[in-house]
Amino acid sequence: MVLFMRRLTASIASQAARLPRLSRRSSNATAYETRAQPAPGVPFHVAIPVHNIDVAKQFYGETLGLEEGRSSTKWQDYAMHGHQVVVHWVGEEYRAQDYVNPVDGDEVPVPHFGLQMPTYELWKDVVDRVKAAGIPFIIEPTLRFEGAPGEQWTCFFKDPSGNNLEFKHMSKPQNLFAKYNVAEG
Repeated sequence: MVLFMRRLTASIASQAARLPRLSRRSSNATAYETRAQPAPGVPFHVAIPVHNIDVAKQFYGETLGLEEGRSSTKWQDYAMHGHQVVVHWVGEEYRAQDYVNPVDGDEVPVPHFGLQMPTYELWKDVVDRVKAAGIPFIIEPTLRFEGAPGEQWTCFFKDPSGNNLEFKHMSKPQNLFAKYNVAEG
């Protein structure tokens, strides 16, 4: 086994030596700082349309408290608890069509995105930030699926460009992907 591992290592090293080398630009390197860390595992990436980059910066950066990453005049990256949200300027005319789906007595807007907050306190912090900014809720902060494996605190609201967001906290976070039949409605 040791001989096999030595031969495998030598073969890999030989192949690596033949790969083209990327040039390093030391004199023209772009200065940067890392303001947030990726989520463990496989962080998600979502890109959404916005009408105004400065208004999006106010909402995602200040109202929601997300850390801004890379940016240009046409787009910005934000760290949403280790996941990447990118806002792309699309102009004032763009409007996504809202659909709704009945869930536990509410008309849930579709499409939407957001986070399952790991603690009730973090979820409540988002709720408090949205209230303080005077942003109306589409679905007020509420406890959904009470007593069921999927019991969760949830709320829905829109960003200034009309994108739907949901923030929730599972009463038992380990049940996020619990498989069971939910009653319609």
